[in-house]
Amino acid sequence: MKALLPAGSGPVVSPYPPTPFPSLMFYGNHPVSMRRDDIDPFTQQAPVMLVGPQYSRVNIRVREQLTAIRVDLLPGGLYRLLGIPLHELFDGGFDARDIFGPAMKELQESLQQLTSLEQGKTLVENFLLSQSNKLRSPRPLDQALRLLLEANGNMPIEKTASLSCLSLKQFERKCRDYIGMNPKTYSRILRFSKAYRLHEANPQLSWIKIAYEAGYFDQMHMIRDFKTFAGVNPSLISQELLSTPIRMQKDLPG
Repeated sequence: MKALLPAGSGPVVSPYPPTPFPSLMFYGNHPVSMRRDDIDPFTQQAPVMLVGPQYSRVNIRVREQLTAIRVDLLPGGLYRLLGIPLHELFDGGFDARDIFGPAMKELQESLQQLTSLEQGKTLVENFLLSQSNKLRSPRPLDQALRLLLEANGNMPIEKTASLSCLSLKQFERKCRDYIGMNPKTYSRILRFSKAYRLHEANPQLSWIKIAYEAGYFDQMHMIRDFKTFAGVNPSLISQELLSTPIRMQKDLPG
């Protein structure tokens, strides 16, 4: 992810609503700042952040340029890697060096010396491969959540539980560990995120078309989710995106 702001321009603020993916964010030599709403002050982010399951929108402020590598983790992937129940990381961002320890600190220092994103990606991939021996073995729940992700949340929760080889109550309880929230909320975020990313990547598409492509029953359900997860209705998020050249989520998988 790279964006260079026009010479002489001030900092820009870009919306970053919830996505279905916990993530690792490796920032380059120009740190970014974040705040949750208009009354909070911006706070500078650590050079490498672990972002847990999101529910709330944040705003990202960038000065001069944005150079970052983002690693998006499939549902259940972060739990399998760290063994930390994801409800403990719910709606938060954390300095990844505190969680992964000296190896992450060494990686971050190496990344600061590079000028090429491609070289940085190679270092990050090698780091993740070195951590793969810590992964817990996959279970049917992992595959079921992957199918729910591929369906953009448009799969009955009862069917997802059945594919997990769990009762509905067991499934809901396990989801708190694996994805940090109940599956109905996660399904809403999946649909919302699909709609938001479609708009970021294709602003010429009508909202009616986007609602259909994201699997919404009607446009009103989409508007409700935008108000919940983006804090504003779709037309207002369009106006906000016009004020920034940075599109933070258009290249997310799915």
